[in-house]
Amino acid sequence: MTFRPVRSTTKAQPTMEGAGVHLHRVFGFGDPAESDPFLLLDDFRNDDPALYEKGFPWHPHRGIETITYVLEGEVTHGDSLGNEGTLGAGSVQWMTAGSGILHQEMPRGNATGQMHGFQLWANLPSSLKMTAPRYQDIQGADIPEIIDDDGTRVKIITGSFWGKRGPVDGIAAEPMYIDVSVPPNVRKTLPVDAYANAFAYVFAGAGTFRDASAPVGVRVEKEFQGEELNIRDMTGNRTLVRFDTGDEITVQAGPNGIRFLLISGRPLQEPVAWHGPIVMNTQDELMQAMSDLRNGTFIRPAH
Repeated sequence: MTFRPVRSTTKAQPTMEGAGVHLHRVFGFGDPAESDPFLLLDDFRNDDPALYEKGFPWHPHRGIETITYVLEGEVTHGDSLGNEGTLGAGSVQWMTAGSGILHQEMPRGNATGQMHGFQLWANLPSSLKMTAPRYQDIQGADIPEIIDDDGTRVKIITGSFWGKRGPVDGIAAEPMYIDVSVPPNVRKTLPVDAYANAFAYVFAGAGTFRDASAPVGVRVEKEFQGEELNIRDMTGNRTLVRFDTGDEITVQAGPNGIRFLLISGRPLQEPVAWHGPIVMNTQDELMQAMSDLRNGTFIRPAH
């Protein structure tokens, strides 16, 4: 087994999307080779409905897949093909936009106003850019969870992990998308496809992925408005960790534990022509998509 060292760590940045949704962008609209086959990851987390309730009104998608994972609150959605539904806490929607779809997503908080979820964009290869759109809506109760002997909990959204498979299937990038919780002061090694790009996104607690054989530090400092104690030099809330090559990562949880998304996928290594939620391979294809939007032929008839 080969340990994957950390290539970089960056903080998610505040931004605004849709009709005025305040969120944190983990990555996106930069160099697509950095996270190939993934294009963007947003963390939408807020407890003030005024900062998210206007949502994401009708907008187009083509050439990508969008993955929405809800932790708190719910998201109602609808599209130009007549599909509609509600994602509750713990549920996942994997939408393959393919040849084109018009879509809207409207978040609602829980009983105390909290809304928390993630949206990940995965690129489609050129051979599937114009495939027929489809949905996979997965309820939280249908997502398998493994609890290891040391208390580590892993929810498997897609891919294979520790002998179990997630319920989302048929995804072009052959990704693994898991939600990992490691208890306080536990050191854990997790397998990752050696041929995939991989990253972790920490959204609760703190820990280190850098040299997990080193002792846990003892100096602490208050961070995040007193919400938690974070070990100095450890990775904490809203931090993206990109890994170099190897077939396993090791994490050392801090005194409050750590929770993170671990996501990997095999790179497509194809050219990217990108305009917002429309991602093609060439500028000509991108111009055609924009022309289709203008003249009303963006939505292709079902075959």
